[in-house]
Amino acid sequence: MGIRTMPWSEWIELDSTYQYWQRVRKFRVRTRGHDVVRVLPAREDESVKVQGGAWAAKELVYELAEYLPRRYPSSFRVTRLPNGVPAPSIGGVSLAWEQQQPVQTIEAIETGEKFDLRVLEGLDDVEMGEEAMRITAGLIQDDVALMIEGTDGKYYFQAGAICIPGFWRMRDKIGMTLDDIHISGNVPRFKEKLQTSMEKFFRRMPVDKPVVRNNYFIQVCKPLSYVADADPEPRLDVEEECAFDIDPEELSWSESTNGPEDRFLHGHGHAALPAPYLAPSTMRLRSERQTLRRLPRTGAIVFGIRTYLFKIEELAMERGVADRLASAIRSWPDDVGVYKGRKMYADVVLKYLDECAARDEWKRRDDDIHID
Repeated sequence: MGIRTMPWSEWIELDSTYQYWQRVRKFRVRTRGHDVVRVLPAREDESVKVQGGAWAAKELVYELAEYLPRRYPSSFRVTRLPNGVPAPSIGGVSLAWEQQQPVQTIEAIETGEKFDLRVLEGLDDVEMGEEAMRITAGLIQDDVALMIEGTDGKYYFQAGAICIPGFWRMRDKIGMTLDDIHISGNVPRFKEKLQTSMEKFFRRMPVDKPVVRNNYFIQVCKPLSYVADADPEPRLDVEEECAFDIDPEELSWSESTNGPEDRFLHGHGHAALPAPYLAPSTMRLRSERQTLRRLPRTGAIVFGIRTYLFKIEELAMERGVADRLASAIRSWPDDVGVYKGRKMYADVVLKYLDECAARDEWKRRDDDIHID
């Protein structure tokens, strides 16, 4: 699985793209509704019983309200409930840390967004959980999926704030088991190498040992000139026009790579025809930092997905990077190459990276000559 221990101080990462990320996330919450924020009720049938995602969503937002101002004191400001006011709790356990009163409001200073957690007390079950997930989406740059154990020992995707998935849709996976999520998504070698170990890992994961792993893909985005040339007339579809204005890098959904979001066929990423604007300048390395931690009260596992986009041209300027990236792309087994869409972009990106690697080698030799 490629996991490693995660220091507690590295659970949530913020950077200089925070405002841009939040503009995209806010737009997605507003325009995509249940496609990006959804909480399922409890499931009870003959085969399995699974708790709904609402209480885990509430616990998560209170965990973030405690964590963020401690980890990023200049970026978040909180107020707390006055002494004597009944404290929100789960199973009789307060949602505050260190015997303080629970957080009442939390403000993201950079965006000016202020969230009053008391609103959750007036809502019931799914409605409460979805409001908690909307607040979570407005606080951090991570997408979040909440996995809850059923009576069959399997973990179910019961709640999510999935605003910028890029290559998959929550509607295709919500409610599924961990196994079915990966199998239906055609994850290479999951059954052979990962299924059993991942199931055991989730069941045994302790509260105090969060973990992290990374993966990466190549994606394409439209150049500004292409959009302007292709659509010279004023657009009647205002939502689409705003989507490109807000998210020109295709952070939220890579249409250039997967085709239109609403026509996407689950398990068949990178299905779009090669774009006429495919070039090094329109290619991005999309890296995901994936974290797992267990919540102490509900026992739900929080799956965090922090996405980073890097321009291939900028990466290739760093000496040695072009050669390493080209070698990595070439090293993918065939099934991994299909999963990552290598056929779409391989010729273009590998030619460019090889040229950059050759340039690096000439520079290295030139430097060696001058040193001698």
